[in-house]
Amino acid sequence: MIDNKLVETIIDKYYPEHNRLREILITHSTLVMERAVRICDRHPEWQLDRTFLIEAAMLHDIGIVRCNAPGIHCMGEAPYLLHGRIGAEMLRAEGLPRHARVCERHTGAGLTRDDILRQQLPLPPQDFLPETLEEQLICYADKFYSKTHPEREKTYEHAQRSLAKFGNEGLERFQRWHDRFEGDVIR
Repeated sequence: MIDNKLVETIIDKYYPEHNRLREILITHSTLVMERAVRICDRHPEWQLDRTFLIEAAMLHDIGIVRCNAPGIHCMGEAPYLLHGRIGAEMLRAEGLPRHARVCERHTGAGLTRDDILRQQLPLPPQDFLPETLEEQLICYADKFYSKTHPEREKTYEHAQRSLAKFGNEGLERFQRWHDRFEGDVIR
């Protein structure tokens, strides 16, 4: 099912049971990865690290296992908002700091220090914004797939509406990514 030994090893370690949570994680992550890879392959001039893109997309939500979101079979203790931060800690412990950055920077369209302070989010008051093109691409692709309905792809307009609930800054960032990543695709 998973065609990457690193990804398979890490998912097996943290999701040893073949249950609904593991199925949701793999389904969601595979769809995010496939969208990111399609965009990557259309743009060889960007010289993206395709292997890293695949691995990081597959592992970006690894932290959900430690969060409490019963609707998607997450029976951990931490608030779901922390899944990126938790995943980053898990991947740093595995010696994957670059992959960890994707985890902690993919929530919403990235979070700024001001977002965290204004909304009183349970995160350190710092910027968690995707910086590299790979980080941005995975964050962008992630917005088209929920874990509640992992098999359904959101339209661009639905993804926009989902992000608009959290303010204009993230929505504008998503729209810029859309123009860059999908601008060459005839809609």
